[in-house]
Amino acid sequence: MNDLTPARLRELKREGTMRPYDLAAQLGFPEAALVEAELEHGTVRLDPTLNRLIPAVQSLGEVMALTRNRSCVIEKVGTYNDFRDGDHAAMTLDREIDLRMFPRHWVHAYAVAAEGKDGPRRSIQVFDAAGDAIHKVHLRETSDLAAWEALCRDLALPDQQTPSAFGERSPVEGAKINEDRAQALRDEWVRMTDTHQFNTLVRRLKMNRLGAYRIAGEPLSRRLSVDAVNLLLEGIHADGHKVMLFVGNMGCIEIHSGGIETLKPMGPWQNVLDDRFNLHLRLDHVAEVWLVDKPTKRGPAISVEAFDEEGGLIFQCFGMRPEIGGDPDAWASFATALPAGVGE
Repeated sequence: MNDLTPARLRELKREGTMRPYDLAAQLGFPEAALVEAELEHGTVRLDPTLNRLIPAVQSLGEVMALTRNRSCVIEKVGTYNDFRDGDHAAMTLDREIDLRMFPRHWVHAYAVAAEGKDGPRRSIQVFDAAGDAIHKVHLRETSDLAAWEALCRDLALPDQQTPSAFGERSPVEGAKINEDRAQALRDEWVRMTDTHQFNTLVRRLKMNRLGAYRIAGEPLSRRLSVDAVNLLLEGIHADGHKVMLFVGNMGCIEIHSGGIETLKPMGPWQNVLDDRFNLHLRLDHVAEVWLVDKPTKRGPAISVEAFDEEGGLIFQCFGMRPEIGGDPDAWASFATALPAGVGE
């Protein structure tokens, strides 16, 4: 690893065909270190503060927003609108680019300009303290280049040379169960009036999401077959269900609201390839799937949720509410008919 200077990292990026995420994993480097190898070579280190960065991104006009975890990538085309800042959580509220952002994880940010086969490629890339990607914004042909130049100038940090000291990656928290509070979980679960109350409930009972699902039991949670994930996507596509699909990581969650028009499997990946919405999911990473029913003032919020072998959340899928085009009864019938896990 000692010979992997910034110059050598730049060579490896240009010589190979691997995506930066995969190249970084192969080299054992944080992905952000590959980006920093381009400082003063087309990359500018930016202030990652959300209330400066997101309004500047909004000024770019139409872009593609990308959020990923180890098993799933979501990409949405649109414009960042209706930014709402907060100390612990922030959001953009738009039908196309709908984000929930957690500022403490937005540690490193860069404006990246690189030559692509079709000309210059420009993006904003944000990483956490360990150098793992949190969120990326890719400019499109119609994006405002004057706004891009202003963003690079106005948000540039004074130090554009010193390499960042990236920390250790936080381990994934597996299922956390508190057997002594199982009945309290069930009793309080059925009294919820909003899905946002769930995280507070399980934390207070010294559990987490996956642990709560494992211990609650039916009718609150039911384990599904891992095959249910592909059947879920195929059914949404075939039957025209309108859903809210949540994909993210510790620092950002990106939401697709709508249907699926084009589904194309490729090897271990299942891919949604719609005009303004792409999803790339590693089906072979899915280790645990749950059908979950949470009560709300509007009626039951029924979701299908997938986890990897370490207990990391891959995605959540809910039916859309009727006031925004969903059919809760059709969604409930479809979701509850997905196959149960073996032995469940």
